[in-house]
Amino acid sequence: MGYVDEIIELTAKKNADQPEFIQAVTEVLESLRPVVDANEELYRREAVLERIVEPDRQILFRVPWVDDKGQVQVNRGYRVQFNNSIGPYKGGIRLHPSVNLGIIKFLGFEQIFKNSLTSLPIGGGKGGSDFDPKGKSDREIMAFCQSFMNELYKYIGADTDVPAGDIGTGAREIGYMFGQYKKIRGVYEGVFTGKGLSYGGSLARKEATGFGLLYLTNEMLKCNGIELAGKTVCISGSGNVAIYAAQKATELGAKVVTVSDSTGWVYDPEGIDLALLKEVKEVKRARLTEYAANRPSAQYHEGRGVWTIKCDVALPCATQNELLLDDAKALVANGCIAVAEGANMPTTLDATEYLKTNGVLFAPGKAANAGGVATSALEMSQNSERLSWSFEEVDSKLQTIMVNIFHNLDAAAKKYGKEGDYVAGANIAGFEKVVDAMLAQGVC
Repeated sequence: MGYVDEIIELTAKKNADQPEFIQAVTEVLESLRPVVDANEELYRREAVLERIVEPDRQILFRVPWVDDKGQVQVNRGYRVQFNNSIGPYKGGIRLHPSVNLGIIKFLGFEQIFKNSLTSLPIGGGKGGSDFDPKGKSDREIMAFCQSFMNELYKYIGADTDVPAGDIGTGAREIGYMFGQYKKIRGVYEGVFTGKGLSYGGSLARKEATGFGLLYLTNEMLKCNGIELAGKTVCISGSGNVAIYAAQKATELGAKVVTVSDSTGWVYDPEGIDLALLKEVKEVKRARLTEYAANRPSAQYHEGRGVWTIKCDVALPCATQNELLLDDAKALVANGCIAVAEGANMPTTLDATEYLKTNGVLFAPGKAANAGGVATSALEMSQNSERLSWSFEEVDSKLQTIMVNIFHNLDAAAKKYGKEGDYVAGANIAGFEKVVDAMLAQGVC
């Protein structure tokens, strides 16, 4: 049995109750085979793969808080600090009922390579809780966030571990957490990113993941002789990533015709009305039924179905494992030419393989959605310098980073005889930088 197979088997055995984490490890290690085979003696001796799939530490804690009825509620909090070989741990905090240790580990593992790809000095980590902010009052959310930070503050810091937002964690939640951290520690430092503009946040952070997704997608298409302008785009999700991916796609001349949420999806053949979508989702925090009710051209459907619509480019921007094998088959049958992941691992392994086998250009999330963490690192730089850059300056830096990510992963794929395999290219490019740092720093 080869080294890669041994570690995949070992990971599955040690983490049998964590399917998302096993899936992420399998996807990465399978694509690293040519690199590992070329360096197997060294990597075995230094236990490189064993070390990279095992987090530095996994923190699990109780989060008690009081709801508006005076009832004490108890949630679980998590922080997984995976690898800090190239910089302080960096990764978001996810607040969602589905959160468990396996999901946080999968996200933290992916974050290692995503952060490496940005070329910025940030390591990989992730955190969260099974707390559901939906339907909670501002006071309840503040109570939870303050209790969450009462424990997490011990493990984070501007040069140690810098959390950010994720699903369920926006500017409101970051503000409450940062305020509690500042009160407990008595220091004002850039320990969080995604902060409000009045207290150290960065312009363009809200737009960054969606904009970055389109910058990389556009570069991938361009390098394959294809223009994004004039193409039809299907997007899943209707949160931050989806909204700003739709905005940038529209600005680049494409027509976005779908968005979705947890209860259903909308098909708008005239193109998604961005102003209305922002009003419904960012202001009213309502369901897409309200979008359809105010847009005569829109058709609302319950459940899943975004990927049944004919499109040229598909951008899954909702959550993990949302694009299944049957969806991939529908996209191929309808002539889709490119899929770029705006969410973390939204495409199942069999669906990814089907798309690649059938000639669909495929950009994995660790590359395509790296714009958010890249801009978070730019926010860290601004905090360290006590400066605030203009929107245009941040956006320009973001575009450069995303274009460079594509060319780096493209070059890595070609170097190992996998031209056009952008999944392998992203994993290899991210892995090589991290391993060089690990080997240089010894066994630690």
